[in-house]
Amino acid sequence: MRPRGRESRAVAVQSTNDSSALSKSSLAARGYVHDAFARLLVPGAARRAPLIHRGYYVRARAVRHCVRAFLERARAAAGAPRAQVLSLGAGSDTLYFRLKTAGLLAWAAVWEVDFPDVARRKAERIRDTPELCALTGPFQNGDPASALCFESLDYRILGLDLRQLQRLDQALATAGLDAAAPTLLLAEAVLTYLEPDNAAALIAWAAQRFPNALFVIYEQMRPHDAFGQFMLQHFRQLNSPLHGLERFPDVEAQQHRFLQAGWTACSAMDMNEFYRCFLPAEERRRMENLEPFDEFEEWHLKCAHYFILAASRGDTLSQTLVFPPSEAFPRVDPASPSGIFPANVVTSDSQGPNLKRYGHASLLLSPGVILSAGGFGEQEGRHCRVSKFHLLSRYCDFEWKGKEICSWRTGAQWDGRLYHTMTRLSDTQVLVLGGRLSPVTPALGILRLHFCKSEDNSTEDLNVTVTKAGPEEDSTLSCWRHSTTEVSYENQKYLFVYGGRSAVEPVLSDCYFLHVGTMAWVRIPVEGETPEGRHSHSACSWQGGALIAGGLGASEEPLSSVLFLKPISCGFLWESIDIQPPITPRYSHTAHVLSGKLLLVGGVWIHSSSVPGVTVINLTTGLSSEYQIDTTCVPWPLMLHNHTSILLPEEQQLLLLGGGGNCFSFGTYFNPHPVTLDLSSLSAGQ
Repeated sequence: MRPRGRESRAVAVQSTNDSSALSKSSLAARGYVHDAFARLLVPGAARRAPLIHRGYYVRARAVRHCVRAFLERARAAAGAPRAQVLSLGAGSDTLYFRLKTAGLLAWAAVWEVDFPDVARRKAERIRDTPELCALTGPFQNGDPASALCFESLDYRILGLDLRQLQRLDQALATAGLDAAAPTLLLAEAVLTYLEPDNAAALIAWAAQRFPNALFVIYEQMRPHDAFGQFMLQHFRQLNSPLHGLERFPDVEAQQHRFLQAGWTACSAMDMNEFYRCFLPAEERRRMENLEPFDEFEEWHLKCAHYFILAASRGDTLSQTLVFPPSEAFPRVDPASPSGIFPANVVTSDSQGPNLKRYGHASLLLSPGVILSAGGFGEQEGRHCRVSKFHLLSRYCDFEWKGKEICSWRTGAQWDGRLYHTMTRLSDTQVLVLGGRLSPVTPALGILRLHFCKSEDNSTEDLNVTVTKAGPEEDSTLSCWRHSTTEVSYENQKYLFVYGGRSAVEPVLSDCYFLHVGTMAWVRIPVEGETPEGRHSHSACSWQGGALIAGGLGASEEPLSSVLFLKPISCGFLWESIDIQPPITPRYSHTAHVLSGKLLLVGGVWIHSSSVPGVTVINLTTGLSSEYQIDTTCVPWPLMLHNHTSILLPEEQQLLLLGGGGNCFSFGTYFNPHPVTLDLSSLSAGQ
C-alpha cells in the first residue's frame, strides 16, 4: 500500500475509536456497566440503540473477566514482580480508572499504546479533568520528542504505531515496562485493522518479548456467511477494512495462529458461548431487562461473529484458567448434509417494486398470487414500518411480477404492524392477528383484508379494504412473534394461536382458538404437558392439528423441540416428536410440510458455527436430515431470518421472500429480491 493510502486508513481506524468511545459512554449511561469515567474521557454524548448496547456490554464483560482472572493469578503468585497490563490500541478506554477505583492496582500498573494523536488527546483530557487527576496521583507530562505522553506511578500512555515494532519495544523499555514481569497484553478490535503480516509480527514479538504473559484479543470472525459479508462491507465503506479474516476465519484458526507464533496455551470462544457460560443467570436477566428489546436475531448473529481469545506463556500464567471448561453451552452441530437445494433469484419484472422488508407476513392468496403485508422495510426511499401491500403474481411459467397496493381510504388503515400472522380465508379475504408497533406497543385488534378484483379477475386493478374484525376492545392477542395455524375440531375450522411475546412477558405459552365462522374465541380442552413458552417458532397445519418447531425460550435460548398438537375426541393433546439425530436448536425460521416431511428453513442458531440450511424431518420415522442451500447463483448475501416462505409443491420449489435485519452497528440489511429453492432433489431421494 502506498504511504498516502496507509495514512488515510490510519485516520479511518482512529475514527472507529471515537465511535466506540461514544458507544461505551452510552452503555454506562444506561446502566449496563458501572463506568463513571467514560463521560469524562469522551466529549459529547450519543444515545445508542439497545442492540449496540448489548454488543458493547458483552464485549466489556468478556474483557473484564479476562483482566480480573489475570490480576487474581498474578497477585497469588508468590514472589512475582508487580503485574503489568499493556493495552494495545487503548483509545479512550477507561480501564485504568476502573481498576484503580476497584483497588486492583495496588500490585499492578497499566501501560497504554495508541496512535500518537489519540494518545496525546487522551493525556490532555486527563490533565484537564480534576476527577481523573485525583486517581492518577502526581504525574509528569511526556517529552514532546518522545513517545511517552503521560506518566504517573502506575499509569503510562504512549503514542506509537503498532506496526513499528522496534520503536515500540524501545519506547516501552524506556518507559519502565519490565519484560520479565507477569504481563497482560490486551487488544480489543485492534489486530484486525493491521495488515496480516503486521499482526503476525506483533503476536510473535509479544511471545518472544514476554516469557510470562497472557495475550487477550477481542475481534471479528466468520467472514463467509451473509452476516459476515455485510460486516466486511461495512468496514470497507469506512475505509478501515478488516484484515486477516480470510486467513483466520474462526476460533480454531485463531487459536492455531497464536500457538504457531510461540504461545504455549490458547483458548477462545464466540460471544454467545461467553455470555451463556461465564455470566451468571441473574446478571443476564438484569441486562436483558434494562431496555425494551426485540432484535434477538441480530444480537445472536453479532455474538456469533465476535470472539474472545486468551493465549498464555510461562509457568505462572499457563495455569490461569481464564475460560475453564463448561458444559453450559453444548455444541449441537447439524448432521452431514444429505444434499443441496440450489437457490436462484426469481426472474421478475425489473420495473416492479422490490420486497425489501423483514418481520412481515406472506401467504398464497390464490394460485400464482402471493400477498405480503407489514414488516419493517424500504418504502419510498426510506426505512420505516411498511404501509403498502406487496403482490407477487406469476405472469408466465417461470416469471413473476411485483406490485404495490395501498388500502382504500374508507374504513380502517393498515397500522404498520410487524411480527404478525396472516391467514387466508378465501381468494379475497385475509385475517391478520397480533403484531407490534414498537417493542413496547402491541398492535391490538384483528384486521380483515378484503381484496376487490377487476371484472376480468386480474390483479392489475386490485384494491384492498382494511376492516376491524371482532370487538374494538378485544385485547386477547396483545402479542407478537406468535404463530397462527388452521386446525379442525368437531368438523369446524379454528385458528390455533400459540406462543409469542408481549410488552409484559418475554415469552408466552398461551393457547387460543378462534372460530373462523363466528370470529369468536372459544375454549377447547388441551391435554398433555404444556410446552415451555416460546416465540419466533414455526407452525404448520398437519392431520387436523399443528406442528410447532423450535423457537426462542424464556432465557433467550433457542429450542430444538418439535411438538404436535394432536386432535383427539375431546379436544387436542400435546405430543413431543422424537427426532434422530437431534436437530440444532433454532428460531426465526419458516416451516412447511411436504409429502409427510417437515421442512425447517433458515433461521438463527447459536450452538453451531455452520449456517442453517433446510432441516428435513420425516414425520413417520422421526429421522432428520440436513440440506445445504447453494447460494452460488445469488449475487448478494442471503440472510434467512425474519423472512417468509411460500411452498409451491407442484413446481417442487420454495419461494423465499424478504428477510434481513438491523445488523448491529453495520446498518440495516434487506434481501433485495425473492429467491427460489429447488426441492427436486428431495423427491428424487425418496
